[in-house]
Amino acid sequence: MSRFLNLRYKKLTPYTPGEQPQDRRYIKLNTNESPYPPSEGVLTVLNRQAGEELRLYSDPEASELKKKLAARYGVAPENVFVSNGSDEALNFAFMAFVPERIAFADITYGFYQVFSELYGLQTQIIPLREDFSLAVEDYEHIGCPCVIANPNAPTGLLLPVSHIERLLQSDPNRLVILDEAYIDFGGTTAIPLIQRYDNLLVIQTCSKSRSLAGARLGYAIGCKSLIQDLETLRFSTNPYNVNRLTLKMGCRALEEQDYYDENCLRIIETREYTRSKLENMGFRCLDSKTNFLFAEHPSVSGERMYQELKDRGILVRHFDRPRIRSFIRITIGNRKEMEEFLRQVEAILAD
Repeated sequence: MSRFLNLRYKKLTPYTPGEQPQDRRYIKLNTNESPYPPSEGVLTVLNRQAGEELRLYSDPEASELKKKLAARYGVAPENVFVSNGSDEALNFAFMAFVPERIAFADITYGFYQVFSELYGLQTQIIPLREDFSLAVEDYEHIGCPCVIANPNAPTGLLLPVSHIERLLQSDPNRLVILDEAYIDFGGTTAIPLIQRYDNLLVIQTCSKSRSLAGARLGYAIGCKSLIQDLETLRFSTNPYNVNRLTLKMGCRALEEQDYYDENCLRIIETREYTRSKLENMGFRCLDSKTNFLFAEHPSVSGERMYQELKDRGILVRHFDRPRIRSFIRITIGNRKEMEEFLRQVEAILAD
């Protein structure tokens, strides 16, 4: 680091993205991307005219996209905030709504800890239960905002909406930030609850279920006053935060939602097929409601499985943390990719 870096950032530990090696061609099952391309209409957005229009700034209000998101989720446009990926929405939420302390699980999305360090926040780390489930009673009456990934990552486990509502009711003066990045793979969104609770902010992304990870598009949905606060921060930092092409692609994706719904069903089917095969090989797989599986084998360490799969041209994710280092996280690819993954796993177990 340079001698000019602000002292407050000298101990900052940045988020570690999934690796993107360039040394060979891999089957990428490590970053929870969709195995399917964007819909046809989205692809047509990438034309010469759209390219020429890049000389113009994007709509800072994201008006058309907000209207389509509002219609999709049964809310008003004033309830929608549009961001450069869901990570930006999370960043603004931490900036806007967490003055001193925030609570989150010990095993969850790594960016929560990064944002906490970035803004000098105290953290209340609440351990998941022995079975890796999150118990909302552990978050009741804690006296500070909390952020919950639902379904959780990397475990893939889902909380029912009734548990989220119970948490909202337990302390109306405490904000609950709900990160629903994977909700489309078997969960039910809590977005309807914003009509009754002003202490809920729901954040989603187009990276996973809508095949737009590279376009960087996320959004938050909450009561009007919460969204106004986020907009104040956005217009004070980067009012043109979402580029023109991404706004257009987001609109077209919402117009072709049936295509993405079908893809989600295919991913769920492939996930359950893969889970069954892994369990037949002796793996323990958590009950994922995401586009990935979190699995461990009693006779092969997570680190060894990760490394041997990488050597064979398949990338999965391994987290070297005490409670979960025996696990690997496996993104669900297409059927052909998962068949190859299963063949290689079987070969590793046979060695």
